[in-house]
Amino acid sequence: MSFNVTFNGETRTYEDPVCLLDLVGDDKSIVCALVNNTIRELTYTLRNDAYVEPLTVKNKEAQTIYEASLRYLVSMAMHNIHPNYRVRYSINVSRSIFMQIISPEIMVTNTLVNELKNEMNRLVAMDLPFVRNIVSKQAARKLFSEEGYPDKVEIMKYRPEKTAHYYECQGYKNYMYSRMVPSSGYLTKWKIRFYSPGIIIQYPRAECGGEIPVFEDTPTYGKTLKHAHIWGVDVGASTVVDINKHLAEEGTIDFIQLCEAHHNRQLCEIGQQIEDELDEIKLICIAGPSSSGKTTFANRLRVELLSRGIETIRISLDDYYKAKEECPLDENGDIDLESIDALDIELFNQNMSDLISGQEVTLPKFDFQLGHRVNGRVMKINPHTPIIIEGIHALNEKMSSSIPNHQKYKIFISPQAQVNYDNENPLSSTDIRLIRRMVRDYQFRSSTAEETMAAWDSVRKGEFKWIYDTQEGANYVFNSFLPYELCAMKRYALPMLESIEPDSHYYPRAERLKRMLKFFTDMPIKWIPCNSLLREFIGGSCYADYD
Repeated sequence: MSFNVTFNGETRTYEDPVCLLDLVGDDKSIVCALVNNTIRELTYTLRNDAYVEPLTVKNKEAQTIYEASLRYLVSMAMHNIHPNYRVRYSINVSRSIFMQIISPEIMVTNTLVNELKNEMNRLVAMDLPFVRNIVSKQAARKLFSEEGYPDKVEIMKYRPEKTAHYYECQGYKNYMYSRMVPSSGYLTKWKIRFYSPGIIIQYPRAECGGEIPVFEDTPTYGKTLKHAHIWGVDVGASTVVDINKHLAEEGTIDFIQLCEAHHNRQLCEIGQQIEDELDEIKLICIAGPSSSGKTTFANRLRVELLSRGIETIRISLDDYYKAKEECPLDENGDIDLESIDALDIELFNQNMSDLISGQEVTLPKFDFQLGHRVNGRVMKINPHTPIIIEGIHALNEKMSSSIPNHQKYKIFISPQAQVNYDNENPLSSTDIRLIRRMVRDYQFRSSTAEETMAAWDSVRKGEFKWIYDTQEGANYVFNSFLPYELCAMKRYALPMLESIEPDSHYYPRAERLKRMLKFFTDMPIKWIPCNSLLREFIGGSCYADYD
């Protein structure tokens, strides 16, 4: 029976099954394809009518496949040159992957980096096929056990499907929880470098137009990730399996309290630092990317400081938005609410200077229904009352240029999740934030998952432009990740993702997020404290009505 395939605007009729590779040809910039709006590997065979859209690493979903395939290549190369070495990957600075040798007493050297680079180049030049094999879960566990992957054996317990798959290349077998490119010859764009105590692996990024970003060492961010990993290992919460075991063996309450205690400890550290420098500090500035938990954190910090006899006032930068007709436009002609120039910087600086000098100030309140500011609280503070300001631009020097830098205590907040499926497969902190925002938007703004996703790329663009660089000037980086949170949010997020129809533009992204969530066990939410940062997203926060 014949069928029609539309590819690159041309429709052809086929009598026999046709592989996507036959359509794509030798163009190795194409990583995968959308087939009737479903992501497919290029080894996929068409047998029915199909609309095919080729994807390069300029596309986020294709970038994810490229990065997973690159990790496979790196692991294979390391196995070839040092079969007994075991590695672990994690998210690291400059939008890269960090590879650490976890085999005892093995040190990474420049010699090892050069060995690895040469072997990767050799494998890429050979253009070796990555062959996908589907087996039962039982067979997969047996295979991973034989190949020396006990971590992969463990997580198979939580895979809901009856089957699993792995990829084989010249006898090397591994699985990266992702679709893959067809062969090693597709992986021509990457950079590796020695970065003690491991190796940095850079790869093309969609937000960089499919190019590898310039390497930028950000030590503050790097230290935060290191501390997150160490804490996760110390308390047994560095993998999905660890998290699920905590819930099963010790109970939900203990695990929730363990995670919340880590937030409490960080708050205590910040409180002590502010108390020690209280005579100098006039502004406490809190910034971070979308869905980091800035609002709840600001309220909890306020209470932490109250416990030390320090009264504060809290001001949101959202109240300083200009009217829509005064806001800047982005390159598409849309209102750019991510831009710092969408805020009335002059008014904010005047208000802060007046408050600090002891004057009475009528603060603005942005009325989102009216689309402009109205008069808000009338405030007057004493000289020892620090002002907490929170918003995505709170650490930008332009925002508070009238206040001397030494009078500011700067806090950057973000969920720095250093959690892996297994040693070779880290979770994305960005995806965790997207799920947070998706759940929050549905709970409090009646927005669908698709509406949240529609805004996400613009939000991310603004984060790279305005927010991430400010982290390096922070006095403290607060890790807002809670290891139990995906188990709690799964009940909200999965139905939202499953409601996205197969013909939706956001269906491929929804499928990827569902694959992430499926490995986490469900948990009841009733024991989550009302002041938990997670309540900002799932509801039930004691700060919901606080102004």
